Amino acid sequence: MTTYILQALILSAITVSIAAAVQTFNIGVNYGMLGDDMLDAIEVVKILKMYSIDNLRILAPDHATLEALRKSNIKLCLGIRNEDLPYLATRQKDMNEWFAENVQPYVEEVIFSYITVGHETIPSDYAPFILPVMQDLQTLLHSHGLDSIKVSTVISTASLGTSSPPSHGIFSTETRVTMIDVLKFLKNTNSPLLINVYPYFVVAEDPVNVRLDYALFTAKDVVVKDGNLSYYNMFEAIVDSFFWAMEKEGFNDVEVVISESGWPSAGNGNLTTPEMAYTYNYHFVRRVQNLGTPKRPQASLEGFIYELFNENRKGTTVEQNFGIMYPK
Repeated sequence: MTTYILQALILSAITVSIAAAVQTFNIGVNYGMLGDDMLDAIEVVKILKMYSIDNLRILAPDHATLEALRKSNIKLCLGIRNEDLPYLATRQKDMNEWFAENVQPYVEEVIFSYITVGHETIPSDYAPFILPVMQDLQTLLHSHGLDSIKVSTVISTASLGTSSPPSHGIFSTETRVTMIDVLKFLKNTNSPLLINVYPYFVVAEDPVNVRLDYALFTAKDVVVKDGNLSYYNMFEAIVDSFFWAMEKEGFNDVEVVISESGWPSAGNGNLTTPEMAYTYNYHFVRRVQNLGTPKRPQASLEGFIYELFNENRKGTTVEQNFGIMYPK
């Protein structure tokens, strides 16, 4: 019988909060599969249901996972791989086949919440393909009566030219035109923008000058004062930098979903301990339960913890240790 060795400090905090959180807000997890000790998809779905985790995100179609999710009532955020974008954008036949293979057979029994076109592709060589694929996919969904499935893309702070303080948030010269087109699409379809938010990497880049408690949600005093807005944690500051950047382009009514946020439990000395991962994930879950940010106090936030399992085939030790549990 398979035994699950849990990173108990992290998981206990999340599971205490998750039951209350899912009553009113969507809290989910990312499910990466780059490990040589992964469970089969049926066992993964059992774990999600055991801990009342009702939202799952995968970066690309995986038919075993899609099959396991049938009749589970777990909502799925499904990604389209970056490398698939060029041919999906230029050949309608391939777009139709992708939909027919990865969405259409499952829509009666799997709840698709979002389909995301590309992952952190703005800026990149894939950026020009984002909007055409989004448009074609939206047309396909509409033609099948599936307008409840929202089409979006996932970006990171690399899309921003400036992000600190939050009110200086602006899209970079390289990304601005693409982001305006994407935001027009999102506004017209009433879809959110998905953003990856990682205070850990900000601290890791400058541990001397960036306060650890500000990154871990534990600061007791205002760390950043931005006009009349006060920030006790970096998470809210990063989210607001995206809100400011969108508002400066005339999009103050596009919502955001936190597609990834988490903290590694190993790999970088005393910045990556199980206790720190516990603290960050616990407060992240609690934070997403509450409305708003200093910039948008009434905004509702959805969030996906990064991630469900450690992935021992990732590139660096830090990247391998974001999981809230790992199988053995």
